[in-house]
Amino acid sequence: MIKRNIKKISLDVAPLTLHIGAEIKNIDLRKPLSDQHVEDIKATLAKWKVLFFRDQFLDHDQHVAFSHQLGNPTPGHPIYGASKGYPEIYTVSKTRMTDRFEGEPINHPWNWWHTDLTCAKNPPYASILRADVVPPYGGDTQFTNLCAAYDALSPGMQSFLKGLRGIHHKAPQDGVNVKKIYKDKNKQTRMVSEHPLVRVHPETTEKVLFVSPNFLHDIVGLTPTETKAILEFLKAHAVRPEFTVRFQWKPGSIAIWDNRATCHLPPRDIYMPDCKFERCFYRTTLMGPTAYGTDGQESRQLEGKPLSPI
Repeated sequence: MIKRNIKKISLDVAPLTLHIGAEIKNIDLRKPLSDQHVEDIKATLAKWKVLFFRDQFLDHDQHVAFSHQLGNPTPGHPIYGASKGYPEIYTVSKTRMTDRFEGEPINHPWNWWHTDLTCAKNPPYASILRADVVPPYGGDTQFTNLCAAYDALSPGMQSFLKGLRGIHHKAPQDGVNVKKIYKDKNKQTRMVSEHPLVRVHPETTEKVLFVSPNFLHDIVGLTPTETKAILEFLKAHAVRPEFTVRFQWKPGSIAIWDNRATCHLPPRDIYMPDCKFERCFYRTTLMGPTAYGTDGQESRQLEGKPLSPI
């Protein structure tokens, strides 16, 4: 796997696994960062794919200001809106699930591995998730490195996948226990995109196995039987434990993940009937470029509109 060589870095970086995840220490994200710090955070994110910060007790204004230093925020969520007074911030609360479903949402696709908003031809560059109300235990988030996943494939499989493109959209929700108001919102804001199965990382030039299990449903040019077999293999391969890191949240924790090269798994345990803990986080997402494959061909928006900045 190609690793970005970072020289004279201004950050205190502690890697967490061989392939993914690093904790950044001794920095205060409440204050404006120097140009060098911003450049080094971006470079370190490109290398380690997800960065973690502890004891960063930001308010909404500081969260938005920090986000603007790293990129251009998009609206909080294209379907479910934003926090009142802060169009950049999406509230990731436990009640966002229970409010949308009749009964328990534990087995709903929303809880599956995914890369954010690959139903757009230009999925976010990065997401910045800030912990506020944190369970005393449980509620961990997992991340996987899709560059490492690609590198672990055989040369024959790599060559085969480079010529394929996948169709990404939100899983249909008519057959599950979604409240009508949210079914209607999903239909009104439907987005469908076509991406290469092997994306080129725009900064490191690494090849990315661009598989978002919750969004990728079809492969162009293959039969349904072939598509099902290939996707079952790829979705299982992409999240193999050796490519992943698991993060235990604490109040004041912040995670930034490179959405161009990762998938993540939101917690499922906190939605179990016997879990009474609350959990409330806040997220911003940053504008990303249109994806492109090893042949230089860009992704296409088939339905809906691409993401746009605020």
